[in-house]
Amino acid sequence: MNTIQGPGIFLAQFASDAAPFNSLDAIGAWAAGLGFKGVQIPTWDNRLFNLELAASSRTYCDEIKGRLQQHGLAITELSTHLQGQLVAVHPAYDLAFDGFAPAEVRGRPEARQQWATAQVLLAAKASANLGLCAHATFSGALAWPYLYPWPQRPAGLVEAAFDELARRWRPLLDAFDAAGVDVCYEIHPGEDLHDGETFEMFLGRVDGHPRCHLLYDPSHFLLQQLDYLTYIDHYHQHIKIFHVKDAEFNPTGKQGVYGGFQPWVKRAARFRSLGDGQVDFSAIFSKLAQYDFPGWAVLEWECCLKHPEDGAREGAAFIDAHIIRVADRAFDDFAASGADATRNQRMLGLG
Repeated sequence: MNTIQGPGIFLAQFASDAAPFNSLDAIGAWAAGLGFKGVQIPTWDNRLFNLELAASSRTYCDEIKGRLQQHGLAITELSTHLQGQLVAVHPAYDLAFDGFAPAEVRGRPEARQQWATAQVLLAAKASANLGLCAHATFSGALAWPYLYPWPQRPAGLVEAAFDELARRWRPLLDAFDAAGVDVCYEIHPGEDLHDGETFEMFLGRVDGHPRCHLLYDPSHFLLQQLDYLTYIDHYHQHIKIFHVKDAEFNPTGKQGVYGGFQPWVKRAARFRSLGDGQVDFSAIFSKLAQYDFPGWAVLEWECCLKHPEDGAREGAAFIDAHIIRVADRAFDDFAASGADATRNQRMLGLG
């Protein structure tokens, strides 16, 4: 059995132009000082990481790993959440998502999609050069605007959306397969892959591709009121990345899951700093240990109330306290009476 690695931290929510969050060395020293042992790197942030160089130069990748190792840190995974989102964008979201792309492709959906696809392909090569085995991303969405069936969805609409999503991702999955890296989709509202049913719809359309896997984040399931523990029972073989993020759901007589267009702090369903929400992480860590999860427990900090630096400091200790060092022997081995086939037959009244 594997002991979950960690604590790790996703750097996306912390990177900024202010020190110590404006370079990989500085933010690495900060994270290590809080007790983190790994960092998940957002590939779109040039202050921290050069994706094109990492895809073409193992020397650069070795330098990156070496600089982090000086702080006692490893790279858990690379992330292309923003680029993956742009692999598939419904026209209703064109303007909203244009900000994820460089200026030269904004307002040009086809060029933006080509740029995003190229970015994800670079991430496959960069992940291989770094010696990583899993990659974090979003699926993008074509069917999401039609989530609630009013007016009634026309027959075949959702099927056509998932056919196209699979068509766009199949060559990317093949590229990751050639690189020896799993693609782990964060199951997330706003993506066409937002629960177990939609993941299975996609997985079937890519013919059960051996690199098509999952990033598990229970906060998104709690906000959907999905059973996030039974989800692990269903999909543990696909869960390769784990975001440790908390949330709470407190419905009122005025709003529920949809939130009434309220700001985060006023929503019934909202993200909370780790340990301040309702997610049962003791049960989650136990489930993942039971199923021999091989990866990292990575803090993704989001909260509508608490300061991020406080959330990071508390999150490192929280994850460390929840990691289960798995047993190397059965607890009742002391009472074992040894193996004896003849004796077993006699105990069963068979000999």
